[in-house]
Amino acid sequence: MEVFAEFLANIDNPQHRERTEEVLAWVTKKFPHLMPKIAWNQPMFTDHDTYIIGFSVAKHHLAVAPEKAGVDHFSDEIVQAGYDHTKQLVRIKWDSPVDYSLLEKMIEYNIFDKADCSTFWRK
Repeated sequence: MEVFAEFLANIDNPQHRERTEEVLAWVTKKFPHLMPKIAWNQPMFTDHDTYIIGFSVAKHHLAVAPEKAGVDHFSDEIVQAGYDHTKQLVRIKWDSPVDYSLLEKMIEYNIFDKADCSTFWRK
């Protein structure tokens, strides 16, 4: 989690900082083989140098970015969880619970789907 320390320290709202830290710590513990990193000023996790999932902080939500393929694959479950989404990201409102089972499925999907991927992003 050291890699995320500066990012987290720059989140002004203590509740937003705590929630973001909780989610990043969960990913780190659940998927210890993923490489945590900061890129484009955002926390993310990679596997064999390919992007798996990233996060960003906005005024009203924590954004989860499993790439377009991840959002497309789980769009029904994202809506069922009560989250809003775009083509590229899922918005978890700060006052909403984190659906960790859905987050786990998105990460596992990307790990499996990108097992043979040799680029950072899907082509």
